[in-house]
Amino acid sequence: MDSIIVFLQIGGAVALLLFGLGLVRDGVTTAFGLRLKTALGLGTRNGPRAFLSGLVATLGLQSSTATALLTASFVGRGMIAGRMAQIVLLGANVGTAITAVIVSSGIGVIAPALILAGVATARRAHPVVAGVGRSLIGLGLMLVSLSLLSQGTEPLREAPQMAAFLTMLDSAWPVALIFAAVIAAVCSSSLAAVLLIASLDLPAGLAVVLVLGANIGGAIPPVLVTAGADMAARRLTIGNLLVRALGCLAVLPFAQQAAQLILWAAPGMTALPVAAHLGFNLALAAVIWPFAGLLSRLLERVQPDLPPVEDALPRWLDEAALDQPALALAGASRQALSIGDDVGRMLDQTRLAFRKNDAAPLTEVVTLEDRVDLRQQQVKTYLSRLGRDADEDDRRRSITILDYVINLEHVGDIIEKGLAAGVRKKIGLGLRFSDAGYKELDAMFLMTQETLRIAQTIFMTRDMDLARQMMEQKVEIRNFERQSAQRHLIRLREGLDQSRETSSLHLDILRDLKRINAHFVAVAHPILNEEGLLAESRMRSR
Repeated sequence: MDSIIVFLQIGGAVALLLFGLGLVRDGVTTAFGLRLKTALGLGTRNGPRAFLSGLVATLGLQSSTATALLTASFVGRGMIAGRMAQIVLLGANVGTAITAVIVSSGIGVIAPALILAGVATARRAHPVVAGVGRSLIGLGLMLVSLSLLSQGTEPLREAPQMAAFLTMLDSAWPVALIFAAVIAAVCSSSLAAVLLIASLDLPAGLAVVLVLGANIGGAIPPVLVTAGADMAARRLTIGNLLVRALGCLAVLPFAQQAAQLILWAAPGMTALPVAAHLGFNLALAAVIWPFAGLLSRLLERVQPDLPPVEDALPRWLDEAALDQPALALAGASRQALSIGDDVGRMLDQTRLAFRKNDAAPLTEVVTLEDRVDLRQQQVKTYLSRLGRDADEDDRRRSITILDYVINLEHVGDIIEKGLAAGVRKKIGLGLRFSDAGYKELDAMFLMTQETLRIAQTIFMTRDMDLARQMMEQKVEIRNFERQSAQRHLIRLREGLDQSRETSSLHLDILRDLKRINAHFVAVAHPILNEEGLLAESRMRSR
Protein backbone atom coordinates (compact mmCIF):
# COMPACT_ATOMS: atom_id res chain seq x y z
CA MET A 1 0.00 0.00 0.00
CA ASP A 2 2.84 2.40 0.85
CA SER A 3 4.47 1.78 -2.51
CA ILE A 4 1.17 2.50 -4.29
CA ILE A 5 0.85 5.80 -2.43
CA VAL A 6 4.42 6.75 -3.35
CA PHE A 7 3.89 6.06 -7.04
CA LEU A 8 0.56 7.92 -6.98
CA GLN A 9 2.34 10.92 -5.47
CA ILE A 10 5.05 10.80 -8.13
CA GLY A 11 2.49 10.30 -10.90
CA GLY A 12 0.40 13.19 -9.60
CA ALA A 13 3.45 15.45 -9.41
CA VAL A 14 4.44 14.58 -13.00
CA ALA A 15 0.85 15.13 -14.15
CA LEU A 16 0.81 18.54 -12.43
CA LEU A 17 4.12 19.39 -14.12
CA LEU A 18 2.71 18.50 -17.55
CA PHE A 19 -0.49 20.43 -16.79
CA GLY A 20 1.57 23.47 -15.84
CA LEU A 21 3.57 23.14 -19.06
CA GLY A 22 0.32 23.04 -21.00
CA LEU A 23 -0.98 26.17 -19.27
CA VAL A 24 2.22 28.06 -20.05
CA ARG A 25 2.06 26.95 -23.68
CA ASP A 26 -1.63 27.87 -24.05
CA GLY A 27 -1.13 31.21 -22.33
CA VAL A 28 1.84 32.18 -24.47
CA THR A 29 -0.02 31.09 -27.61
CA THR A 30 -3.05 33.19 -26.63
CA ALA A 31 -0.96 36.25 -25.75
CA PHE A 32 1.80 36.13 -28.33
CA GLY A 33 0.93 33.26 -30.69
CA LEU A 34 0.86 35.27 -33.90
CA ARG A 35 3.97 37.28 -33.00
CA LEU A 36 5.80 34.10 -31.96
CA LYS A 37 4.92 32.29 -35.17
CA THR A 38 5.79 35.34 -37.22
CA ALA A 39 9.16 35.58 -35.49
CA LEU A 40 9.80 31.89 -36.09
CA GLY A 41 8.78 32.12 -39.74
CA LEU A 42 10.87 35.24 -40.38
CA GLY A 43 13.85 34.38 -38.21
CA THR A 44 15.36 31.73 -40.45
CA ARG A 45 17.33 33.68 -43.03
CA ASN A 46 20.67 32.68 -41.52
CA GLY A 47 21.97 30.13 -39.05
CA PRO A 48 22.29 32.29 -35.91
CA ARG A 49 18.82 33.76 -36.35
CA ALA A 50 17.31 30.32 -36.96
CA PHE A 51 18.99 28.94 -33.83
CA LEU A 52 17.84 31.91 -31.75
CA SER A 53 14.29 31.64 -33.12
CA GLY A 54 14.05 28.00 -32.06
CA LEU A 55 15.48 28.80 -28.63
CA VAL A 56 13.15 31.74 -27.97
CA ALA A 57 10.08 29.90 -29.29
CA THR A 58 10.79 26.97 -26.98
CA LEU A 59 11.33 29.24 -23.97
CA GLY A 60 7.94 30.76 -24.73
CA LEU A 61 6.03 27.58 -25.56
CA GLN A 62 7.85 25.54 -22.87
CA SER A 63 7.99 22.63 -25.29
CA SER A 64 10.54 21.67 -27.91
CA THR A 65 7.88 19.29 -29.26
CA ALA A 66 5.54 22.24 -29.96
CA THR A 67 8.38 24.14 -31.65
CA ALA A 68 9.26 21.07 -33.73
CA LEU A 69 5.67 20.63 -34.91
CA LEU A 70 5.32 24.33 -35.72
CA THR A 71 8.59 24.29 -37.65
CA ALA A 72 7.56 21.09 -39.44
CA SER A 73 4.34 22.77 -40.59
CA PHE A 74 6.39 25.66 -42.01
CA VAL A 75 8.75 23.24 -43.77
CA GLY A 76 5.82 21.32 -45.21
CA ARG A 77 4.58 24.51 -46.88
CA GLY A 78 8.03 25.47 -48.17
CA MET A 79 8.30 28.46 -45.83
CA ILE A 80 11.54 27.30 -44.16
CA ALA A 81 14.43 25.53 -45.89
CA GLY A 82 15.42 22.10 -44.57
CA ARG A 83 18.87 23.23 -43.38
CA MET A 84 17.52 26.20 -41.44
CA ALA A 85 14.75 24.07 -39.95
CA GLN A 86 17.30 21.61 -38.56
CA ILE A 87 19.14 24.54 -36.95
CA VAL A 88 15.83 25.79 -35.49
CA LEU A 89 15.39 22.43 -33.76
CA LEU A 90 18.95 22.57 -32.41
CA GLY A 91 17.98 25.88 -30.82
CA ALA A 92 14.72 24.34 -29.55
CA ASN A 93 16.64 21.55 -27.84
CA VAL A 94 18.87 24.09 -26.09
CA GLY A 95 15.77 26.11 -25.17
CA THR A 96 14.14 23.22 -23.32
CA ALA A 97 17.44 22.56 -21.51
CA ILE A 98 17.60 26.20 -20.39
CA THR A 99 14.00 25.89 -19.18
CA ALA A 100 15.05 22.96 -17.00
CA VAL A 101 17.87 25.03 -15.52
CA ILE A 102 15.52 27.94 -14.75
CA VAL A 103 12.77 25.81 -13.22
CA SER A 104 15.17 23.78 -11.05
CA SER A 105 17.22 26.78 -9.87
CA GLY A 106 15.53 27.11 -6.47
CA ILE A 107 12.91 29.72 -7.35
CA GLY A 108 10.09 27.56 -5.99
CA VAL A 109 9.48 30.01 -3.14
CA ILE A 110 7.86 32.45 -5.57
CA ALA A 111 5.33 29.87 -6.82
CA PRO A 112 2.43 31.21 -4.66
CA ALA A 113 3.10 34.76 -5.87
CA LEU A 114 3.12 33.62 -9.50
CA ILE A 115 -0.17 31.75 -9.09
CA LEU A 116 -1.76 34.71 -7.30
CA ALA A 117 -0.67 37.14 -10.01
CA GLY A 118 -1.83 34.72 -12.69
CA VAL A 119 -5.31 34.28 -11.19
CA ALA A 120 -5.63 38.06 -10.87
CA THR A 121 -4.94 38.60 -14.58
CA ALA A 122 -6.16 35.41 -16.29
CA ARG A 123 -9.79 36.55 -16.35
CA ARG A 124 -9.09 39.86 -18.03
CA ALA A 125 -10.82 40.47 -21.34
CA HIS A 126 -7.67 41.46 -23.22
CA PRO A 127 -6.16 38.28 -24.71
CA VAL A 128 -2.56 39.33 -24.05
CA VAL A 129 -3.20 40.00 -20.36
CA ALA A 130 -5.28 36.83 -19.98
CA GLY A 131 -2.62 34.77 -21.77
CA VAL A 132 0.15 36.10 -19.54
CA GLY A 133 -2.01 35.26 -16.52
CA ARG A 134 -2.45 31.65 -17.64
CA SER A 135 1.30 31.41 -18.23
CA LEU A 136 2.04 32.66 -14.71
CA ILE A 137 -0.36 30.10 -13.24
CA GLY A 138 1.29 27.36 -15.29
CA LEU A 139 4.79 28.39 -14.22
CA GLY A 140 3.70 28.49 -10.57
CA LEU A 141 2.19 25.02 -10.84
CA MET A 142 5.39 23.73 -12.43
CA LEU A 143 7.38 24.97 -9.44
CA VAL A 144 4.86 23.43 -7.03
CA SER A 145 5.09 20.14 -8.91
CA LEU A 146 8.87 20.06 -8.43
CA SER A 147 8.40 20.37 -4.68
CA LEU A 148 5.84 17.57 -4.73
CA LEU A 149 8.13 15.49 -6.93
CA SER A 150 11.00 15.90 -4.46
CA GLN A 151 8.74 14.89 -1.55
CA GLY A 152 7.24 11.97 -3.48
CA THR A 153 10.59 10.49 -4.47
CA GLU A 154 12.07 10.79 -0.95
CA PRO A 155 10.84 7.31 0.14
CA LEU A 156 12.27 5.86 -3.08
CA ARG A 157 15.67 7.36 -2.39
CA GLU A 158 15.74 5.54 0.94
CA ALA A 159 14.19 2.23 -0.21
CA PRO A 160 16.54 -0.78 -0.59
CA GLN A 161 14.49 -2.01 -3.57
CA MET A 162 15.18 1.26 -5.38
CA ALA A 163 18.87 0.97 -4.61
CA ALA A 164 18.88 -2.54 -6.10
CA PHE A 165 16.99 -1.34 -9.18
CA LEU A 166 19.41 1.54 -9.73
CA THR A 167 22.35 -0.82 -9.30
CA MET A 168 20.88 -3.03 -12.01
CA LEU A 169 20.40 -0.05 -14.33
CA ASP A 170 23.90 1.21 -13.57
CA SER A 171 25.27 -2.11 -14.77
CA ALA A 172 23.18 -2.07 -17.96
CA TRP A 173 23.39 1.37 -19.48
CA PRO A 174 21.63 0.48 -22.77
CA VAL A 175 18.61 -0.69 -20.74
CA ALA A 176 18.70 2.54 -18.71
CA LEU A 177 18.86 4.55 -21.95
CA ILE A 178 15.75 2.81 -23.32
CA PHE A 179 13.96 3.10 -19.96
CA ALA A 180 14.42 6.89 -19.87
CA ALA A 181 13.48 7.23 -23.54
CA VAL A 182 10.18 5.45 -22.91
CA ILE A 183 9.39 7.73 -19.95
CA ALA A 184 10.10 10.87 -22.00
CA ALA A 185 8.08 9.57 -24.97
CA VAL A 186 5.10 8.69 -22.75
CA CYS A 187 5.23 12.14 -21.12
CA SER A 188 5.78 13.77 -24.57
CA SER A 189 8.36 15.91 -22.79
CA SER A 190 12.08 15.50 -22.29
CA LEU A 191 11.85 18.35 -19.77
CA ALA A 192 9.48 16.39 -17.50
CA ALA A 193 11.69 13.31 -17.73
CA VAL A 194 14.86 15.26 -16.91
CA LEU A 195 13.23 16.93 -13.89
CA LEU A 196 12.03 13.53 -12.68
CA ILE A 197 15.57 12.14 -13.04
CA ALA A 198 16.92 15.17 -11.17
CA SER A 199 14.66 14.39 -8.20
CA LEU A 200 16.35 11.00 -7.62
CA ASP A 201 19.66 10.25 -5.93
CA LEU A 202 21.57 8.57 -8.75
CA PRO A 203 25.14 7.56 -9.52
CA ALA A 204 26.74 10.24 -11.68
CA GLY A 205 27.26 8.07 -14.76
CA LEU A 206 23.73 6.63 -14.61
CA ALA A 207 22.25 10.12 -14.31
CA VAL A 208 23.94 11.15 -17.56
CA VAL A 209 22.75 7.97 -19.29
CA LEU A 210 19.15 8.59 -18.23
CA VAL A 211 19.37 12.16 -19.48
CA LEU A 212 20.60 10.87 -22.85
CA GLY A 213 17.61 8.52 -22.98
CA ALA A 214 15.25 11.40 -22.15
CA ASN A 215 16.66 13.34 -25.11
CA ILE A 216 15.93 10.45 -27.45
CA GLY A 217 12.43 9.98 -26.04
CA GLY A 218 11.64 13.68 -26.36
CA ALA A 219 12.28 13.50 -30.13
CA ILE A 220 9.86 10.60 -30.68
CA PRO A 221 6.43 12.36 -30.29
CA PRO A 222 7.05 14.83 -33.16
CA VAL A 223 7.95 11.91 -35.44
CA LEU A 224 4.68 10.16 -34.56
CA VAL A 225 2.56 13.30 -34.98
CA THR A 226 4.04 14.12 -38.42
CA ALA A 227 3.77 10.53 -39.68
CA GLY A 228 0.89 11.54 -41.96
CA ALA A 229 2.25 14.96 -42.90
CA ASP A 230 4.18 16.09 -45.98
CA MET A 231 7.47 14.34 -46.65
CA ALA A 232 9.39 17.56 -45.92
CA ALA A 233 7.88 17.77 -42.43
CA ARG A 234 8.61 14.09 -41.79
CA ARG A 235 12.22 14.54 -42.86
CA LEU A 236 12.63 17.33 -40.31
CA THR A 237 11.37 15.39 -37.30
CA ILE A 238 13.13 12.19 -38.34
CA GLY A 239 16.34 14.16 -38.79
CA ASN A 240 15.97 15.61 -35.28
CA LEU A 241 15.48 12.13 -33.84
CA LEU A 242 18.45 10.80 -35.81
CA VAL A 243 20.69 13.63 -34.61
CA ARG A 244 19.73 13.10 -30.98
CA ALA A 245 20.06 9.33 -31.21
CA LEU A 246 23.51 9.46 -32.81
CA GLY A 247 24.65 12.05 -30.28
CA CYS A 248 23.42 9.95 -27.38
CA LEU A 249 25.04 6.77 -28.70
CA ALA A 250 28.33 8.64 -29.19
CA VAL A 251 28.31 9.94 -25.60
CA LEU A 252 26.96 6.76 -23.96
CA PRO A 253 30.33 4.92 -23.59
CA PHE A 254 31.81 8.04 -21.96
CA ALA A 255 28.92 8.88 -19.64
CA GLN A 256 31.02 8.52 -16.49
CA GLN A 257 33.77 10.79 -17.82
CA ALA A 258 31.13 13.28 -19.03
CA ALA A 259 29.59 13.36 -15.56
CA GLN A 260 32.97 14.05 -13.95
CA LEU A 261 33.66 16.80 -16.49
CA ILE A 262 30.31 18.46 -15.75
CA LEU A 263 30.86 18.25 -11.99
CA TRP A 264 34.29 19.80 -12.45
CA ALA A 265 33.15 22.53 -14.86
CA ALA A 266 29.97 23.57 -13.00
CA PRO A 267 30.17 22.22 -9.45
CA GLY A 268 27.47 24.41 -7.95
CA MET A 269 25.34 25.35 -10.95
CA THR A 270 22.41 22.97 -10.49
CA ALA A 271 21.55 19.27 -10.30
CA LEU A 272 23.79 17.03 -12.40
CA PRO A 273 21.00 15.74 -14.72
CA VAL A 274 19.89 19.30 -15.52
CA ALA A 275 23.47 20.43 -16.19
CA ALA A 276 24.07 17.31 -18.30
CA HIS A 277 20.92 18.05 -20.30
CA LEU A 278 22.12 21.58 -21.08
CA GLY A 279 25.72 20.52 -21.78
CA PHE A 280 24.67 17.73 -24.12
CA ASN A 281 22.38 19.94 -26.21
CA LEU A 282 24.93 22.76 -26.41
CA ALA A 283 27.61 20.30 -27.55
CA LEU A 284 25.21 18.65 -30.01
CA ALA A 285 24.29 22.03 -31.51
CA ALA A 286 27.97 22.98 -31.90
CA VAL A 287 28.80 19.69 -33.63
CA ILE A 288 25.76 19.36 -35.91
CA TRP A 289 25.30 23.00 -36.95
CA PRO A 290 28.06 22.97 -39.62
CA PHE A 291 26.61 19.78 -41.11
CA ALA A 292 22.93 20.81 -41.06
CA GLY A 293 22.89 21.33 -44.84
CA LEU A 294 24.55 17.96 -45.47
CA LEU A 295 22.04 16.28 -43.15
CA SER A 296 19.13 17.93 -44.95
CA ARG A 297 20.39 16.83 -48.38
CA LEU A 298 21.02 13.29 -47.13
CA LEU A 299 17.49 13.02 -45.78
CA GLU A 300 16.12 14.31 -49.10
CA ARG A 301 17.94 11.49 -50.90
CA VAL A 302 16.77 8.83 -48.46
CA GLN A 303 13.19 10.19 -48.33
CA PRO A 304 12.47 11.98 -51.62
CA ASP A 305 9.23 13.90 -52.13
CA LEU A 306 6.34 11.83 -53.42
CA PRO A 307 4.85 12.83 -56.79
CA PRO A 308 1.60 14.77 -56.36
CA VAL A 309 -1.57 12.77 -56.78
CA GLU A 310 -4.48 14.66 -58.29
CA ASP A 311 -7.73 13.74 -56.58
CA ALA A 312 -10.98 13.42 -58.47
CA LEU A 313 -13.33 16.40 -58.43
CA PRO A 314 -15.48 16.83 -56.49
CA ARG A 315 -13.98 14.72 -53.72
CA TRP A 316 -16.48 15.02 -50.86
CA LEU A 317 -19.75 15.87 -52.63
CA ASP A 318 -21.70 12.61 -52.55
CA GLU A 319 -24.83 12.73 -54.69
CA ALA A 320 -26.41 9.91 -52.66
CA ALA A 321 -26.22 12.01 -49.48
CA LEU A 322 -28.38 14.88 -50.75
CA ASP A 323 -31.50 13.36 -49.18
CA GLN A 324 -29.72 13.29 -45.82
CA PRO A 325 -28.89 16.94 -45.01
CA ALA A 326 -26.50 16.14 -42.16
CA LEU A 327 -24.33 13.95 -44.39
CA ALA A 328 -24.54 16.36 -47.32
CA LEU A 329 -23.53 19.34 -45.18
CA ALA A 330 -20.65 17.36 -43.69
CA GLY A 331 -19.40 16.53 -47.18
CA ALA A 332 -19.78 20.13 -48.35
CA SER A 333 -17.88 21.33 -45.26
CA ARG A 334 -15.00 18.96 -46.00
CA GLN A 335 -14.95 20.16 -49.60
CA ALA A 336 -14.83 23.75 -48.35
CA LEU A 337 -11.85 22.89 -46.15
CA SER A 338 -10.17 21.35 -49.20
CA ILE A 339 -10.73 24.61 -51.10
CA GLY A 340 -9.16 26.43 -48.16
CA ASP A 341 -6.13 24.14 -48.41
CA ASP A 342 -5.78 25.04 -52.09
CA VAL A 343 -5.94 28.75 -51.25
CA GLY A 344 -3.33 28.17 -48.56
CA ARG A 345 -1.09 26.51 -51.12
CA MET A 346 -1.56 29.50 -53.43
CA LEU A 347 -0.43 31.80 -50.63
CA ASP A 348 2.53 29.56 -49.84
CA GLN A 349 3.72 29.48 -53.44
CA THR A 350 3.26 33.23 -53.90
CA ARG A 351 5.30 33.94 -50.77
CA LEU A 352 7.93 31.45 -51.92
CA ALA A 353 8.24 33.26 -55.27
CA PHE A 354 8.42 36.58 -53.40
CA ARG A 355 11.19 35.37 -51.08
CA LYS A 356 13.23 33.43 -53.66
CA ASN A 357 12.75 36.02 -56.43
CA ASP A 358 11.77 33.11 -58.69
CA ALA A 359 8.58 33.06 -60.79
CA ALA A 360 8.49 29.25 -61.11
CA PRO A 361 6.19 28.65 -58.08
CA LEU A 362 3.62 31.03 -59.57
CA THR A 363 2.84 28.50 -62.32
CA GLU A 364 1.07 26.36 -59.74
CA VAL A 365 -0.90 29.40 -58.52
CA VAL A 366 -2.70 29.67 -61.87
CA THR A 367 -3.62 25.97 -61.83
CA LEU A 368 -4.85 26.14 -58.25
CA GLU A 369 -6.95 29.23 -58.92
CA ASP A 370 -8.78 27.41 -61.72
CA ARG A 371 -9.41 24.51 -59.35
CA VAL A 372 -10.67 26.80 -56.60
CA ASP A 373 -13.14 28.40 -59.06
CA LEU A 374 -14.38 24.98 -60.17
CA ARG A 375 -14.72 23.57 -56.67
CA GLN A 376 -16.57 26.53 -55.21
CA GLN A 377 -19.04 26.38 -58.12
CA GLN A 378 -19.55 22.67 -57.48
CA VAL A 379 -20.20 23.32 -53.78
CA LYS A 380 -22.78 26.01 -54.61
CA THR A 381 -24.54 23.72 -57.11
CA TYR A 382 -24.48 20.81 -54.66
CA LEU A 383 -25.98 22.78 -51.78
CA SER A 384 -28.67 24.25 -54.02
CA ARG A 385 -29.95 20.70 -54.49
CA LEU A 386 -30.14 19.92 -50.77
CA GLY A 387 -33.11 17.71 -49.94
CA ARG A 388 -36.46 18.98 -48.70
CA ASP A 389 -35.85 17.42 -45.28
CA ALA A 390 -33.42 20.21 -44.44
CA ASP A 391 -34.56 22.22 -41.42
CA GLU A 392 -33.76 25.82 -40.48
CA ASP A 393 -30.43 24.90 -38.83
CA ASP A 394 -29.39 22.97 -41.95
CA ARG A 395 -30.23 25.94 -44.18
CA ARG A 396 -28.29 28.28 -41.89
CA ARG A 397 -25.28 25.96 -42.03
CA SER A 398 -25.64 25.76 -45.80
CA ILE A 399 -25.48 29.55 -46.06
CA THR A 400 -22.39 29.61 -43.81
CA ILE A 401 -20.64 27.11 -46.09
CA LEU A 402 -21.63 29.10 -49.18
CA ASP A 403 -20.32 32.33 -47.65
CA TYR A 404 -17.02 30.66 -46.79
CA VAL A 405 -16.38 29.16 -50.23
CA ILE A 406 -17.35 32.43 -51.92
CA ASN A 407 -14.86 34.30 -49.73
CA LEU A 408 -12.20 31.71 -50.57
CA GLU A 409 -12.92 32.12 -54.28
CA HIS A 410 -12.51 35.89 -53.93
CA VAL A 411 -9.21 35.33 -52.15
CA GLY A 412 -8.06 33.09 -55.00
CA ASP A 413 -8.81 35.89 -57.46
CA ILE A 414 -6.90 38.43 -55.35
CA ILE A 415 -3.89 36.13 -55.11
CA GLU A 416 -3.75 35.38 -58.84
CA LYS A 417 -4.67 38.80 -60.23
CA GLY A 418 -3.13 40.92 -57.49
CA LEU A 419 -0.40 39.33 -55.39
CA ALA A 420 1.01 36.94 -58.00
CA ALA A 421 0.91 39.66 -60.65
CA GLY A 422 2.78 42.00 -58.31
CA VAL A 423 5.42 39.39 -57.56
CA ARG A 424 5.85 38.72 -61.29
CA LYS A 425 6.34 42.44 -61.81
CA LYS A 426 8.96 42.53 -59.05
CA ILE A 427 10.85 39.60 -60.58
CA GLY A 428 10.47 40.69 -64.22
CA LEU A 429 11.67 44.24 -63.63
CA GLY A 430 14.39 43.19 -61.19
CA LEU A 431 12.97 45.40 -58.44
CA ARG A 432 14.36 45.19 -54.92
CA PHE A 433 12.58 46.34 -51.80
CA SER A 434 14.47 48.05 -49.02
CA ASP A 435 15.41 45.69 -46.19
CA ALA A 436 12.80 47.22 -43.89
CA GLY A 437 10.11 47.13 -46.59
CA TYR A 438 10.88 43.51 -47.46
CA LYS A 439 10.64 42.45 -43.82
CA GLU A 440 7.32 44.23 -43.39
CA LEU A 441 5.78 42.58 -46.48
CA ASP A 442 7.10 39.14 -45.55
CA ALA A 443 5.67 39.54 -42.04
CA MET A 444 2.30 40.48 -43.57
CA PHE A 445 2.43 37.35 -45.74
CA LEU A 446 3.11 35.23 -42.68
CA MET A 447 0.29 36.81 -40.67
CA THR A 448 -2.08 36.18 -43.56
CA GLN A 449 -1.14 32.51 -43.69
CA GLU A 450 -1.74 32.26 -39.95
CA THR A 451 -5.14 33.93 -40.34
CA LEU A 452 -6.15 31.30 -42.91
CA ARG A 453 -5.17 28.49 -40.54
CA ILE A 454 -7.30 30.01 -37.79
CA ALA A 455 -10.17 30.56 -40.25
CA GLN A 456 -10.08 26.90 -41.30
CA THR A 457 -10.23 25.86 -37.64
CA ILE A 458 -13.12 28.23 -36.86
CA PHE A 459 -15.06 27.00 -39.89
CA MET A 460 -14.63 23.41 -38.74
CA THR A 461 -15.16 23.85 -34.96
CA ARG A 462 -17.20 27.10 -34.66
CA ASP A 463 -15.08 27.87 -31.61
CA MET A 464 -16.23 31.12 -29.95
CA ASP A 465 -12.85 31.90 -28.34
CA LEU A 466 -11.06 31.51 -31.66
CA ALA A 467 -13.66 33.72 -33.33
CA ARG A 468 -12.95 36.44 -30.76
CA GLN A 469 -9.20 35.97 -31.31
CA MET A 470 -9.75 36.30 -35.04
CA MET A 471 -11.43 39.68 -34.59
CA GLU A 472 -8.57 40.84 -32.34
CA GLN A 473 -6.12 39.67 -34.98
CA LYS A 474 -8.02 41.62 -37.66
CA VAL A 475 -7.39 44.83 -35.72
CA GLU A 476 -3.73 43.91 -35.28
CA ILE A 477 -3.29 43.25 -38.99
CA ARG A 478 -5.10 46.47 -39.92
CA ASN A 479 -2.80 48.44 -37.64
CA PHE A 480 0.25 46.65 -39.04
CA GLU A 481 -0.81 47.49 -42.59
CA ARG A 482 -1.35 51.15 -41.73
CA GLN A 483 1.97 51.41 -39.88
CA SER A 484 3.84 49.72 -42.73
CA ALA A 485 2.35 52.18 -45.22
CA GLN A 486 3.36 55.09 -42.98
CA ARG A 487 6.91 53.76 -42.59
CA HIS A 488 7.10 53.31 -46.36
CA LEU A 489 6.14 56.96 -46.89
CA ILE A 490 8.81 58.00 -44.38
CA ARG A 491 11.40 56.04 -46.37
CA LEU A 492 10.19 57.81 -49.52
CA ARG A 493 10.68 61.22 -47.89
CA GLU A 494 14.17 60.14 -46.84
CA GLY A 495 14.96 59.58 -50.52
CA LEU A 496 15.66 55.82 -50.51
CA ASP A 497 15.96 54.72 -54.14
CA GLN A 498 14.65 51.21 -53.48
CA SER A 499 11.54 52.57 -51.75
CA ARG A 500 10.87 54.98 -54.62
CA GLU A 501 11.18 52.25 -57.28
CA THR A 502 8.88 49.85 -55.43
CA SER A 503 6.46 52.37 -53.92
CA SER A 504 3.28 51.42 -55.78
CA LEU A 505 4.13 47.72 -55.61
CA HIS A 506 4.70 47.86 -51.85
CA LEU A 507 1.35 49.56 -51.22
CA ASP A 508 -0.47 47.23 -53.67
CA ILE A 509 0.81 44.10 -51.91
CA LEU A 510 -0.14 45.53 -48.50
CA ARG A 511 -3.62 46.36 -49.78
CA ASP A 512 -4.13 42.92 -51.32
CA LEU A 513 -3.00 41.10 -48.17
CA LYS A 514 -5.29 43.28 -46.06
CA ARG A 515 -8.23 42.42 -48.37
CA ILE A 516 -7.39 38.71 -48.14
CA ASN A 517 -7.34 38.88 -44.35
CA ALA A 518 -10.74 40.57 -44.37
CA HIS A 519 -12.21 37.68 -46.40
CA PHE A 520 -10.72 35.14 -43.99
CA VAL A 521 -11.98 36.99 -40.91
CA ALA A 522 -15.52 36.89 -42.32
CA VAL A 523 -15.77 33.26 -41.18
CA ALA A 524 -16.03 34.51 -37.58
CA HIS A 525 -18.92 36.89 -38.28
CA PRO A 526 -21.83 34.37 -38.19
CA ILE A 527 -20.56 32.87 -34.92
CA LEU A 528 -20.20 36.21 -33.18
CA ASN A 529 -23.46 37.48 -34.68
CA GLU A 530 -25.40 34.55 -33.21
CA GLU A 531 -24.15 35.60 -29.77
CA GLY A 532 -24.99 39.25 -30.39
CA LEU A 533 -21.31 40.24 -30.22
CA LEU A 534 -20.97 41.71 -33.71
CA ALA A 535 -21.64 45.42 -34.11
CA GLU A 536 -23.48 46.48 -37.28
CA SER A 537 -21.20 49.47 -37.83
CA ARG A 538 -17.73 50.57 -36.79
CA MET A 539 -18.90 54.21 -36.69
CA ARG A 540 -19.05 55.78 -33.27
CA SER A 541 -22.30 57.36 -32.20
CA ARG A 542 -22.15 61.05 -31.34
